[in-house]
Amino acid sequence: MYKPNPIDTSKIELPREIAELTEEIAKNVHENWALSRINEGWTLGDERDDKKKTTPCLVPYEDLPEIEKEYDRNTAMNTLKLIIKLGYKIEKE
Repeated sequence: MYKPNPIDTSKIELPREIAELTEEIAKNVHENWALSRINEGWTLGDERDDKKKTTPCLVPYEDLPEIEKEYDRNTAMNTLKLIIKLGYKIEKE
């Protein structure tokens, strides 16, 4: 049986300027997800329906329900923490 074993990033504290990237990355995560879904034939619908390929989340990031935004933010935050945990630095030019 598969047991997920992600790298523990719970002790990583993101500097404020890096944490601010979270929202931009989250928005981009959504944009990539939406583009992928559209390319697969998905369309906007009132409910998610895998057979009809409809989802209510094919909207701009700003129009997503907060719970959907949180999913994207968590992805972004965990990615940033992993980058730092692996020894990389993130610097703005």
